[in-house]
Amino acid sequence: MGTAFITGAGVRVGSAVARALGRAGYDLALHANRSVGSLESLADELRALGRDVTLYSADLSDPEAVDALGAKVAGAHPALDVVVHNAGLYERVAFAAITRVQYRKMLGVNVDAPFFLTQALLPSLRAGKDPVVVHLTDIGGERAVNHYAHYSVSKAGLVMLTRALAVELAPHVRVNAISPGVVAFPEHFDEAARQAELQRVPMGREGSVEDVARTVLFLAREAPYLTGQVIALDGGRSAQL
Repeated sequence: MGTAFITGAGVRVGSAVARALGRAGYDLALHANRSVGSLESLADELRALGRDVTLYSADLSDPEAVDALGAKVAGAHPALDVVVHNAGLYERVAFAAITRVQYRKMLGVNVDAPFFLTQALLPSLRAGKDPVVVHLTDIGGERAVNHYAHYSVSKAGLVMLTRALAVELAPHVRVNAISPGVVAFPEHFDEAARQAELQRVPMGREGSVEDVARTVLFLAREAPYLTGQVIALDGGRSAQL
């Protein structure tokens, strides 16, 4: 089937995507930073399915670590068919309180890492069969969200990176993004915060990390003419004003 590289694969959306791709027959190169323990358990599960699984650890806010990761993955996997930039930083801070360090870290993880990892992996992608790059973005990339200025700026950058690379890397490499809505609440959300979010969703319910995983599979296997698009997987939330 081919090989897929996924960042932030240890938990939540990333692990669901890894499982879906593994079950579909892809060998896997999986990255994590703070969730390496979970990643090792996931790798054992996927190897039991007969998949070849290679693990990588790196802090994506560190440019040198990003460069080293890109070189390792490219060296170990001369052909890649799917690259999923799932790892991301999410932080609520009032604009007046955002420090330069917080701002740079946010953009480093959410924009710079996908940018330079894709650049490093480009020879491997060009050697793949109908390769696709998938970015995980957010409604904050297209609509302002109060107290998330640096996060929103980073996701807006990722949306534009999707469109820019779709143009520049065509015709061989496709680049798309998925913009999930409520599919995995942040751990710090209490029940009141969760219900407030769900009230904004026309479908009135939470999605699942498996919804994201199925969409990644669709982009990888069923959409050879789809590139430069951001798929809103949000129960209709982005359709509202």
